[in-house]
Amino acid sequence: MIKFALACAGGHEFESWFQSSEAYDAQAKAGLLVCPLCRSAKVAKAVMAPSVAHSRGTKRPGGTEEHQPPASVALLDRRDEETRALLKAFRKRVFETAEDVGPRFAEEARKIHRELAPERPIRGQASLEEAQALIEEGIGVLPVPPLPDEWN
Repeated sequence: MIKFALACAGGHEFESWFQSSEAYDAQAKAGLLVCPLCRSAKVAKAVMAPSVAHSRGTKRPGGTEEHQPPASVALLDRRDEETRALLKAFRKRVFETAEDVGPRFAEEARKIHRELAPERPIRGQASLEEAQALIEEGIGVLPVPPLPDEWN
């Protein structure tokens, strides 16, 4: 396994593991790599600093030195963390308060809009075409984006 630092056309930097350098090349050529933050498919290797082993000596009982792994490195800046927190809170509220109507979303949204069903918050699945048709009919819909962690 090999870990590469990657960057998308939008400037987001992230890391991903690959079975080999050839596996990365094959996935990149097939367009299978996407940014976990913006979903851009324009992803390339970023400059990576080599990993250098070093000693952070703490003594074990008996006097031998124990090597500690380096401290974790933040992969997201403060703005990205705030955006993820807002998105997570939004999704939590939607999932706690809206009735899940599943694939019947478009049908149920029309019923509510036409006052054939009680008004209430709903959530579910709709195709892009169904969502566009709802919007054209004047029915307000809002896609709930997945969390970046759900793409991994």
